[in-house]
Amino acid sequence: MKAIFLKELKLNLKNFLIWSLAVGGLGMSCLLLYSSMEGEMSQMADAFSNMGVFSDAFGMSTLSISTLNGYFATEIGAIHGLGSGMFAAIIAIGILSKEEEGHTGEFLLALPVSRLKVVAAKALCVLISLIAFTLVCTALYMMGFVLLGENPDYENFFRFMGMQLLMNVETAAICFAISSGTSKVNMGLGIGILMFFYFFDIVGRVAPDLKDMIVIGPFSFANASEIFSGAETETAAVVIGCIAAAGCTAFAFFNYDRRDLAC
Repeated sequence: MKAIFLKELKLNLKNFLIWSLAVGGLGMSCLLLYSSMEGEMSQMADAFSNMGVFSDAFGMSTLSISTLNGYFATEIGAIHGLGSGMFAAIIAIGILSKEEEGHTGEFLLALPVSRLKVVAAKALCVLISLIAFTLVCTALYMMGFVLLGENPDYENFFRFMGMQLLMNVETAAICFAISSGTSKVNMGLGIGILMFFYFFDIVGRVAPDLKDMIVIGPFSFANASEIFSGAETETAAVVIGCIAAAGCTAFAFFNYDRRDLAC
């Protein structure tokens, strides 16, 4: 199991470095633009906060983009949310199914290791990759704050990064479950699931009929504007997210252990 885990980490190292440095670097770069744009944003803040449903959807009605916290929540928060979610979906959607698509399952399953241990090693690889991704991005954003010479609301900043990690774990678990039942690496499906959740959350925040339903999506408890405005995280959304992550992971173990694999 240890050998499989280390092998998966090595195979995913390139993806991890590209995505973590790209998302974290882009977020830090946008953060460093804050000082040069502060004057212009103070003039646009009122206009952005009064754009009706657009302002509600992106949190500009509760936070001013002329402040560091508001700027981070509306700009960097969106970049990190989408970027980290895509990484979670991509790394999980093919980690099991690639063995069938690449015809390496025959060798892997011939090893003196049970299927459950194979799934456990791959699930642990996904989890460690997501934690490392979050730590790298956190370090880059904090470096941006230091270079900027500004102090954000660190309590809400770390709360945001923690909720983003939980959101990514839920997204990865859903894709991991799908990967356990397919024989092809369907990266487009993984990204499509992530984008569906993202736009469902946006629409749910402005459509009265959907407002109570956004708790079922992983973006509901990781919304940057709500976190930085000091709003309480809805317990139901976190509980649903944890149950969904645990349920999808359990399904992946059960399904991969019982199904016939095309080696």
